[in-house]
Amino acid sequence: MSDLRPVPTREECAALDAADPLAGLREEFLLPEGVLYLDGNSLGALPRRAPERVREMVEQEWGHGLIRSWNDAGWYGMPRRLGARLSPMLGAAPGQVVVCDSTSVNLFKVLSAALRLRPGRRTVLAENAAFPTDLYITEGVTGVFDGARSVLLPSAADLDDHLGEDVAAVVLSHVDYRTGELLDMAAVTERVHRAGALMIWDVCHTAGALPVEFDRCQVDFAVGCGYKYLNGGPGAPAFLYVAERHQADARQPLSGWFGHARPFAFEPGYEPVDGVGRFLTGTPPLLGMAALDASLDVWEKVDLQAVRTKSLALTDLFMDLVEPLGLPVVTPRQQTLRGSQVALRHPDGYAVVQALIERGVIGDFRAPDLIRFGFTPLYLSYTDVWDSARHLAEVLETGEWREERFTRRGAVT
Repeated sequence: MSDLRPVPTREECAALDAADPLAGLREEFLLPEGVLYLDGNSLGALPRRAPERVREMVEQEWGHGLIRSWNDAGWYGMPRRLGARLSPMLGAAPGQVVVCDSTSVNLFKVLSAALRLRPGRRTVLAENAAFPTDLYITEGVTGVFDGARSVLLPSAADLDDHLGEDVAAVVLSHVDYRTGELLDMAAVTERVHRAGALMIWDVCHTAGALPVEFDRCQVDFAVGCGYKYLNGGPGAPAFLYVAERHQADARQPLSGWFGHARPFAFEPGYEPVDGVGRFLTGTPPLLGMAALDASLDVWEKVDLQAVRTKSLALTDLFMDLVEPLGLPVVTPRQQTLRGSQVALRHPDGYAVVQALIERGVIGDFRAPDLIRFGFTPLYLSYTDVWDSARHLAEVLETGEWREERFTRRGAVT
């Protein structure tokens, strides 16, 4: 291993923290003392202002305003208003993003719309190792369209071999939830368009981790969640993007009253509202939206390019620190191919993660053998990364992960 790069000392990491332009944002989050949190790619930390924002909605807007708050507190417009706040982070012009429902529900809506926009084409391509909900929803959607079918690619690299004249849409994750591999959004979208198909991106592991440019990349549809890097809280509302050029003709099957042109006319027939609002369905989960709203107060202060720069530095540092441990690193070393996480392989990865959690280092495990660490630049420091790598080394060297209690699996891994 003579080709290993020099690894910074903890003192050198502390110097990097002192010069970090994002360091002050750590105070915007409530993190438990003694915890090194490397799981923001699964659930983001609690924004300091979120409890007060939720309390305000509960006690003032709901408690005192009651039903008047649909108008007086702006409840009715929250899905569009939060979508407008998210749009700059996604490289989307106004009027193309709404916050609503879950990622799964939103994928059902946009994939159904894409199939309708490509009559005569009946194939949907997805990656075999995509996050399972994307595959389940793809299977569900094709099951309700006569003659439609889903074809699973061995990997995104095999896309060109399957882009035939029958392909209506392609569903891919921008960042692989297992390995952290990042796809070239512009290049992939262009290839899909060249084949006459529509491109749907899952950006759950992208939004809040690196700059995105939906409009520049000519993306057709996209879905993403609010609870990972965006720090909207467990079960936070998701979001969807529909390019303006498709909005007039796009129809989605979950035609609930919030997507109606005149919801308070209480008419029996459905007429979709103009614009991206036609992708709304039912009454929004407002308490969850309040928490996400509070998080976006923080994000509006942030330069996403600075986030990306620090993310790459943190992941570089971690890979340098853990490489001597001998665990296979499955995340790409090349920065242009990497999101904001690092995944390692270990045959007993679950037990290793549980031993780390007992030490206060929180990552997670994905079957069958992946240990994942997420790097969230708004509240993670260089010394946090150094300390986390040291704990991992000690867990492996001492073999403490072999203790029986670390093998007992919870419902969530």
